[in-house]
Amino acid sequence: MPMIEWEITNFPVPYEVSVETMEQRAEAIRAGSARELVWLLEHPPIYTRGTSASDKELLRKPKFPVFNTGRGGRYTYHGPGQRVIYVMLDLRHHGSDVRSYVQRLEQLLIDSLADCGVNAERRSGRIGIWVSRDNGCEEKIGAIGVRIRRWVSFHGASLNVDPNLSDYNDIIPCGVSNYGVTSICDLGLAVEMSDVDSILRKNFENIFGATVDTNEPIITNLRHHFP
Repeated sequence: MPMIEWEITNFPVPYEVSVETMEQRAEAIRAGSARELVWLLEHPPIYTRGTSASDKELLRKPKFPVFNTGRGGRYTYHGPGQRVIYVMLDLRHHGSDVRSYVQRLEQLLIDSLADCGVNAERRSGRIGIWVSRDNGCEEKIGAIGVRIRRWVSFHGASLNVDPNLSDYNDIIPCGVSNYGVTSICDLGLAVEMSDVDSILRKNFENIFGATVDTNEPIITNLRHHFP
């Protein structure tokens, strides 16, 4: 199974469905019965709590559901207009180096944002991907949160294309206060999600290797999950 599969789901996927699907796929990858996978999707509006989150980072009673998750990191928001990038790789085939893997995910976002016309960077001591405004303010535009189980990765990254940024107001995103959150469209750049997807795929292949379209959709019937 030499190539990594690439899948885009074009309807909002409930968070618990995505976790169940990732768990099943990660197990199949470990067993050698499925290819590695990159899965692009959007979620309905939710907050997720990573393993390092503190209750103090939830600023008020949230207006959306909060899900505890096994990924690293702290609180973050997912919702329409944000591209979620779930990456399921057997890291034994990609250097067996978790730190390097996270850095490559960061580079994926940085390179893809550059192709969209956004100069984005890492910041020492701050998780995620950041942009600087003309007034000197720095704002977060991309997040990283991964989980590794027996060398297979899942969860991954998210990129703000055009979400409702006010939905971040209930949390301290990724535990970093005193900084704002932005998106590609908030920066004045008009992009379509499909264009971002193509850019992400090109840069992913530059960093991780070739991909191939999945033969059939990962999720075909949500009634299976919600009778």
